[in-house]
Amino acid sequence: MAPDSELLEAAAVLHDVGYAPDLATSGFHPLDGARFLQMVDAPKRLVDLIAHHSYALLEARMRGLEHDLAAFDDEGPSVVRDALWYCDITTTPDGDATTGPQRIAEIKERYGPDSLVTQFITEASPELLAAVNRTENRLRAAIASA
Repeated sequence: MAPDSELLEAAAVLHDVGYAPDLATSGFHPLDGARFLQMVDAPKRLVDLIAHHSYALLEARMRGLEHDLAAFDDEGPSVVRDALWYCDITTTPDGDATTGPQRIAEIKERYGPDSLVTQFITEASPELLAAVNRTENRLRAAIASA
């Protein structure tokens, strides 16, 4: 088993836990999910990955929640962080596989042109797609070396 594979799996499963109505205190799901996981004594790195998944820092700035999110560490463009962003941006809300550009288009359509989420995803797209590309390159290299 690869290092951090269990951490990545847990983060991929839990990254949207903050959408749960009983947990949605700030209305910003990465922050609400991280606060919940911190409260139940989840491992710090898992909590931090949830807090910062899919370029949450940018949306936190747009929502005036950057200071709140700063309570959690962002490990930067690591292999695990990139892979978590990849999992989020290449999966539909129903759990089906999609491409990064298709997922971004779906989010824009679902939220509409005047939404803060649409503004966020438009601005975040280069960073999100870069994480997808880095992860796909790593996957190709791993397959080629196997």
